[in-house]
Amino acid sequence: METVRLGKTGIVTNKNAFGALPIQRISDEAAVQLLKKAYENGITFFDTARWYTDSEHKVGLAFDGMREKVFIATKTGAQNAEGFWQDLETSLNNLKTDYIDLYQFHNPAFCPKPGDESGLYDAALKAKEQGKIRHIGITNHRLAVAHEAIDSGLYETLQFPFCYLATEKDIELVDKCKMADMGFIAMKALSGGLINNSAAAYAYLAQYDNVLPIWGVQRESELDEFLSYIENPPTLTEELAEVIRHDREELLGDFCRGCGYCMPCPAGIEINNCARMSLLLRRAPYAGYLGTEWQENMMKIEKCIHCNQCKGKCPYGLDTPTLLQKNLEDYKKVLAGEVQV
Repeated sequence: METVRLGKTGIVTNKNAFGALPIQRISDEAAVQLLKKAYENGITFFDTARWYTDSEHKVGLAFDGMREKVFIATKTGAQNAEGFWQDLETSLNNLKTDYIDLYQFHNPAFCPKPGDESGLYDAALKAKEQGKIRHIGITNHRLAVAHEAIDSGLYETLQFPFCYLATEKDIELVDKCKMADMGFIAMKALSGGLINNSAAAYAYLAQYDNVLPIWGVQRESELDEFLSYIENPPTLTEELAEVIRHDREELLGDFCRGCGYCMPCPAGIEINNCARMSLLLRRAPYAGYLGTEWQENMMKIEKCIHCNQCKGKCPYGLDTPTLLQKNLEDYKKVLAGEVQV
């Protein structure tokens, strides 16, 4: 069994973490079953957030009475100290616990620090003194904020998108965290569903001994796939290396990661899926994408008011309006049968 140490937190866990965002979409009973099965088969790190609707509630149900056996990480998107304390108390109540192992600032546009106007970091320090949180982390999609967090020495972990589509700039963050003895948690290890070979994804990340990948799990079949890697972790064979080379050739460049930070759209466009529809049709084929509901979603692109809010919010600097239009044009060709997927 491969394990990873999250830097100065001292947390050591199996190199498979359970991402609890997808369990928003299933019942309490189904979610509890998944979470408990994950724990019983070796997964001990569970990541959720206040923004994930009832995800915390479901994690709390699953581990009530066995809190000390798992590591629970959650996040606050609060913008000030008052919001921080409200989120923290809500999370503690939802999770049925009196402490959180890792409390993370959820993709802030800046790096919270002691004495700044937000009061966020000072609130986190006080919560740590009170024993309500044990470690302070930060999540982000912005390279500049991530670097500032590492350089500050204030954070024990960084959660950042990382997969085999990573650029040299992303890898630099991983190496920098290792040098700073800062835990690195890899979100979007499957690039929001665009990577469809989890063995290749695991094998790539296994090269980095300081990286803890989070796998979003909604179905038991998905969980079973990752659980199988505990006893038989995939290694980077030539076959898997070829999968990675092929995917990098096809996907690297200006593609939407589906993070959703461009939302909401004033025109009601579901940007985080519509802007990558071409890739979803080819890499995560699902007949429903061509159904009436998704046709209506995609046609909303024609009502774009060109406010460029999405472009300004994109942490990857994408020209989102242009990307949406290209995806719509391709989608129409698929519907007309001019392009096969």
